[in-house]
Amino acid sequence: MNPAFAYTVVYVKDVAKSVGFYAKAFGYAVRRLDESHRWGELETGQTTIAFTPLHQRETDDLTGVVHTPESRRDRPPIEICFAYRDIDAAYKRAVESGAVPVSEPEEKEWGQKVGYVRDLDGIVIRMGSYVQAPKQD
Repeated sequence: MNPAFAYTVVYVKDVAKSVGFYAKAFGYAVRRLDESHRWGELETGQTTIAFTPLHQRETDDLTGVVHTPESRRDRPPIEICFAYRDIDAAYKRAVESGAVPVSEPEEKEWGQKVGYVRDLDGIVIRMGSYVQAPKQD
């Protein structure tokens, strides 16, 4: 049996602030924010999005230092993608909640409407409509 994909961990400057931002901007409920504010999780379905500080023993001492982009032209080697039924409303809510607009939603040739924003730490968030399965003849 294959293992379940359990978590995507996002390394951020301020766990509590990022958890609150993602909950408000992208419409998720907070599952957990520990008292130390060194770990937070959102209710996101089968795979959990979790947040942890950029600098901690596990990254600095055990597995290596997390490197962040040096400028707004650089980007981390990760992109988080969310799917919505109403992408225009979701994009508007994200921007009104503090997400930095990158590209407003537009129709793509593969049948999806997609827009991009950046979060508080500069991570690119791809916001798209659900992709419709091709019709069978």
